[in-house]
Formats: sequence, structure tokens, C-alpha cells
Amino acid sequence: MNEKLLKIQTTLKAPKNQKNSFGGYNYRSCEDIFEAVKPLLAKEGLTLRTTDELILIGDRYYIKATAILSDGTNEISNIAYAREEETKKGMDGSQITGASSSYARKYALNGLFLIDDVKDSDSTNTHAKEEIKATEAQIKMIVENLSEVNIKKILDRYNLKAIYELTIEQASTVIKSLPKKEGK
Repeated sequence: MNEKLLKIQTTLKAPKNQKNSFGGYNYRSCEDIFEAVKPLLAKEGLTLRTTDELILIGDRYYIKATAILSDGTNEISNIAYAREEETKKGMDGSQITGASSSYARKYALNGLFLIDDVKDSDSTNTHAKEEIKATEAQIKMIVENLSEVNIKKILDRYNLKAIYELTIEQASTVIKSLPKKEGK
């Protein structure tokens, strides 16, 4: 299974074919990733599914998206979170949830297939200087060692919608503050 995933990770091309005319940047959507990966999944005999879970943490809702790759027997998955905005101009509640779901799924897929969004304005959201995004290893360490409540606190502290928006510096700061495990 790992070998098949590696083949997909090294072969997958998901170009940024979408254009944000307001921000003047190109980006890829969750749907773009699905379309790019489908032929590779068929070639390797794998299936991909995504699931969402709505989680209330404090007084805010988060979408917990999971991308699950399967060969029918074994599974490999990756999780990403996105916070719902309380309101967004021109969108009703179901549209806000849908946008958060798409955003979280995109980052779950990015992590699973090692898609780099460093130059993606959707992930940097700075419209100015480029910041280097946290590595997958950093994100994994944070998610595996913190509760959903503490992840929410991190997102709130840095005013982020998803954990994958952390910069390397921010992630390093969070990792340094992780509770030390006994024997280490």
C-alpha cells in the first residue's frame, strides 16, 4: 500500500488552474485534486474517499475532514481542520459550511498526497511577503500531540482557519511548547 501511495505522490500533477481575479493569484481547488488523482487511483487499484465531521469547540464550529486511501484491505488517512466563519458576506449558513468543508478536504488531500501549497495564496493569505508554511512533519506532530480544543486555541491565537496555514516559525513555537513525554 505504501509503495502505491508513493507512486501517486511522485506522479500526481495538480496544477493551479483556477484564477482569483480579485487577488490576482492562481490556486487549485479540492475538485482539481480529485480530477488529477482519479486516473492514478485507477492505475494503482486504490480508492479515495473523504469524510467530514462537524465539531463544536467552545462556541466555534470546525470541519474535521479526513482523506482516506484504501486498497480494499488497508487504509492510509490524513486529517485537516477548517474553522467556519460565523458570517460571510453573500453566503448563507450552508454555503459557509460547504466552503469550510472544501477547504478542509483540500488540505487533507494536500497532506495525503504531499501537494505543496507554499505559494498558494489560499494557504498564505498574506498578499504580500511569502511565508514558508509548516512542514507535514510539524503539522503531524502538533495534531498527534494536542487535543481538538488546544488546536482551536492555536488557530485562534494565529487567526487561522486550518492548522496547515501555520508557518514554520509558528509551528516551531507550538512544538516547543508541547508537553514533554516521559522518558524523552
